[in-house]
Amino acid sequence: MNLQDNFIPFHRPFIGAKEEEAAIRVLRSLWLTTGKETQFLEQEFAAYLESNYSQPATHSIHPEPLACLAVNSATSGLHLALEACGVMPGDLVLVPTYTFTSSAEVVRYLGADVVFVDSLPGGFHIDPVSLEETLKKLPPGRAKAVMPVHFGGLPCDMEAVLSIAEKYSLKVIEDAAHSFPSPLAPSPHVGPGVMAGCAGDAGVFSFYATKTITTGEGGMIATRNSALAKRMSIMRSHGIDRSIFKRYTDKKASWYYEVLAPGFKYNIPDLLSAVGRAQLSRTDEMLALRLAIAKRYDEAFAGDKHFTIPPTGPGDARHLYPIRINSRALRIGRNEFIERLQEQGIGVSVHFIPLHTMPYYKQRYNLNETDFPNALESYSRVISLPIWPGMTENQVERVITVVKNLGITYTF
Repeated sequence: MNLQDNFIPFHRPFIGAKEEEAAIRVLRSLWLTTGKETQFLEQEFAAYLESNYSQPATHSIHPEPLACLAVNSATSGLHLALEACGVMPGDLVLVPTYTFTSSAEVVRYLGADVVFVDSLPGGFHIDPVSLEETLKKLPPGRAKAVMPVHFGGLPCDMEAVLSIAEKYSLKVIEDAAHSFPSPLAPSPHVGPGVMAGCAGDAGVFSFYATKTITTGEGGMIATRNSALAKRMSIMRSHGIDRSIFKRYTDKKASWYYEVLAPGFKYNIPDLLSAVGRAQLSRTDEMLALRLAIAKRYDEAFAGDKHFTIPPTGPGDARHLYPIRINSRALRIGRNEFIERLQEQGIGVSVHFIPLHTMPYYKQRYNLNETDFPNALESYSRVISLPIWPGMTENQVERVITVVKNLGITYTF
């Protein structure tokens, strides 16, 4: 058999008849841009998040009902959330260096500056100790917001983040691109039954092609702050006071609108929203499949001296499976290990390249690669293995076999 024919990709979307039927439904409706399908997706996504919440309308910590706003990418959602929170030039926003570039670039869109924070030792999330130490060194009043990033399906310590944010009067924008559906552990600042992305001032989910549910491109903002929701709703569509759907379908004054602010073009078309609704209806099915693959990986690699399995815990949606190479046991580096895996027909990735190592941020903020040692250490040793709904048992076992055999081959 040709190795290429037996290639296991890093990711493959779980698309079937439901998604095909949804796309055809919209095409036949002749309404392709933002409309009823998007409104339904927003309502259904909010209902799913709220289904895990005990008292959505009356809880003392989160008194307002959850509002969800669909956008054309998670990056757009993060930008809108920061703008609605009042981030502007001269402000500082704290962001973990161990994240994708979108988490930081949206800060620069607004003319504010990024302040990077290191990861937990041996982990991937923002380190609360480093977060507070960093805040103590900043000029008083300059820090406006913090952006905790839920990594790989596992929520970060939101109780610690929210406690620090309250102490320093920071807005909290959760980057929940990886974490749907991920329940948070109950705590004093979080409350009972709250999902990742729903504990801060706003949370943003991704529907990119590789995420837990997909629309191809797209995202969703969640917030319990009605003022933020109103601002983001207006700004996602050019700052116009009426939606395009109402302008073209309302029988009264359909042509008239007012521009309230210089907004953005961040709306999502119904064609994608319909696919998202189909994916949302299969959330639990896809979660169960990812959990089963992760469990098999855990069983296979937990006792292997060559590797360290990823940290996990309650609420972990197992979006990624980032395995660590134990450099003391292997005479091969991470990059060469990836090359050997690819030669054996296993598609892999690396999450993430710390942003403080990137030329733009290094130059702008005069950073050195060693400034954030925990993030750098994780990056240098981690490989993300395939973990997607639809993987067959044979594919999962072949990934395990190839990885373990390479470990044996390159043992000191």
